[in-house]
Amino acid sequence: MTEFHYATDADGIATITWDVPGKSMNVMSFVGLEELNDGIDKALADDAVKGVIVTSGKPGSFAGGMDLNLLAVMKEQAGDEPARGLFEGIMKMHELLRKIERAGMDPKTNKGGKPIACVLPGTAAGIGLELPLACHRIFAADNPKARIGLPEILVGIFPGAGGTTRFVRKMGAMAASPFLLQGKMVDPKKAKAAGIIDEVNEDPIAAAREWVLSEPKIVKPWDEKGYKMPGGDPYHPAGFMTFVGASAMVNGNTWGVYPAAKAMLSAIYEGAQVPFDTALKIEARWFTNVLMNPSSSAMIRSLFLNKEALEKGANRPDVPDQTVKKVGVLGAGMMGAGIALVSAKAGMDVVLIDTTQEAADRGKAYSENFMDKGIKRKKATPEQKEAMLAKINATTDLNALSDVDLIIEAVFEDPGVKAEMTKKVEAIIPEDAIFASNTSTLPITGLAEASVRKEQFIGIHFFSPVEKMMLVEIIKGKETGPRAVAKALDYVRQIRKTPIVVNDERFFYANRCIIPYINEGVMMAGEGVARPLLDHAAQLLGFPVGPIQLVDETSLDLGAKIAKATMAAMGDAYPKSVADDVTFWMVDEGRLGRKAKAGFFDYDENGKRLGYWEGFNDKFPLAEEQPEVTEVQHRLIFAQVLEAVRALEAGVLEDIREGDVGAILGWGFMPWSGGPFSWLDIVGAPWAADKCDELAAKFGDRFACPPLLREMADKGQSFYGRFGQDAKAA
Repeated sequence: MTEFHYATDADGIATITWDVPGKSMNVMSFVGLEELNDGIDKALADDAVKGVIVTSGKPGSFAGGMDLNLLAVMKEQAGDEPARGLFEGIMKMHELLRKIERAGMDPKTNKGGKPIACVLPGTAAGIGLELPLACHRIFAADNPKARIGLPEILVGIFPGAGGTTRFVRKMGAMAASPFLLQGKMVDPKKAKAAGIIDEVNEDPIAAAREWVLSEPKIVKPWDEKGYKMPGGDPYHPAGFMTFVGASAMVNGNTWGVYPAAKAMLSAIYEGAQVPFDTALKIEARWFTNVLMNPSSSAMIRSLFLNKEALEKGANRPDVPDQTVKKVGVLGAGMMGAGIALVSAKAGMDVVLIDTTQEAADRGKAYSENFMDKGIKRKKATPEQKEAMLAKINATTDLNALSDVDLIIEAVFEDPGVKAEMTKKVEAIIPEDAIFASNTSTLPITGLAEASVRKEQFIGIHFFSPVEKMMLVEIIKGKETGPRAVAKALDYVRQIRKTPIVVNDERFFYANRCIIPYINEGVMMAGEGVARPLLDHAAQLLGFPVGPIQLVDETSLDLGAKIAKATMAAMGDAYPKSVADDVTFWMVDEGRLGRKAKAGFFDYDENGKRLGYWEGFNDKFPLAEEQPEVTEVQHRLIFAQVLEAVRALEAGVLEDIREGDVGAILGWGFMPWSGGPFSWLDIVGAPWAADKCDELAAKFGDRFACPPLLREMADKGQSFYGRFGQDAKAA
């Protein structure tokens, strides 16, 4: 055995230890499934074995889930019948876990059988929890850092190895919903309180041994006569209300665009009305249905495989470790304060600089308020707060930067101000220190002109609010060297965010795609399209907010500044549109967005949206005939995906994985699609090229089909087929 190790002792306990070689955390593989099956068969057949303990050989964790590549292999092995291959493979997992659950009991009398306990040293996720749920009792170590749950919904699938059915039968649909529909992960004590696991112990192995030898009752409630589902089944008066509410909640949260959520709810509803083994078959069928949907494979690829690869340094230059020990942050405004917070939280020493001590202290107070909220929610302690604040030196003294190894400049978006700070700071910092600008739109190559060490100058673009947004965009200037790139990547790894690395061009990658999305929405509003139609059309696509709400959140005066700066840079080549007329007029009216409590929406004194501002349509009247929702959606989608393709054509993007992951994490681009390149692969290049022609003929050259997309349409190519890692390897 290589992944599951079998041993027995003098007390008659067989211990099956899961320990995948070369992995810091266990993941389930075909080999693992076979070895676990063999171990269970061996224990059940051995009369000397009184019971079994399944545990992990990894310190601090039980298992992180399934090797998701298995699902692709199941499909491939089935040839022309991929759905059959998936369904049969999933049913084999059900058979194994059901064998553990029944443990040799008589099928008619439920007598006999051997107790099987599971011991969790720490984190148990996905099948790493579905396996314990099939055991008769779950013991967990008192490890507050451990996380227990079923997060599959977050990557476009749902628990398909019995987790969905067992959670609902164990806890009831209402209690199970946060864990199944939101992918909620909790520590062991909260998992016990919720009824997911049975015991939390200082020595869970000793507790499990004592239980196994106590001749415990091992029949699961759902295998006994008269079982009733907690909270009621779908046609029980209480259960009926639960399922009606769950359906409304799922559709309210997902707007109907995430196939996994709907499929899981169907599996729960249908499975609750039939015997347990039939319910498992229903779960397997709905799970197969989701896996056959291109959305699930796209989400798995982008939000699991590609995201993890980028976080592990898939595109990191081959230079020695560049771990940051001390960082200098220039500017203690909202962005600078957030950068100081995440850096100190990651254990770095921080020098937070501003022009006045009052401003610098205000920036540090942002971290203090953050920790106070954490203490209130019992997610932090006063000692942790004190230790973190001690890491931040808020000052006006530039000489405090004399021993930093990374500078992150977050001053005003003004090239002159940035150039002045670059010169002043480079005269003080060590010669090998890396200088990064947090600019969101200004080209890095131009900003680097003020530097005497251009190979050590780079862009690190954070998204607001820094502590919440998971994406960081790293921008290479024309002379940026590999050590600067490695430094930026290692820093982003330290603060536990996801990096993408792009080449320098105005707006980089993220803003290059976000701005056209906002502009297209504002343009349509100016053309007389109803603003609720614009926002809801976007939400029906899976965007977290529509373009009108988004521009209010980001502020219209920022949009006006960007438009004017772009006009100045592009001159006659600037494509002026109705969006500019709308934006400039709104700014002149003092309607700057949420921050001014007046924008496309009206707000109360606390900044809560009250509804769309009616005065807008006095200036830009509603069109008598409103467009079809699909036309609005196509304009909003293509405004973004065509810029993503152009960024790839221009060499701004070097890796389409970064384009997809960056779009989802940066501005919430239709997560169900896997990102712009995955979406284009789902719909197909020929269809996309034809749609470009249709939109360009009706709405203008901004929808003109990029040459790369046209070429791929003619050749019948896909983006991952041509630019994915498998294609590169070949």
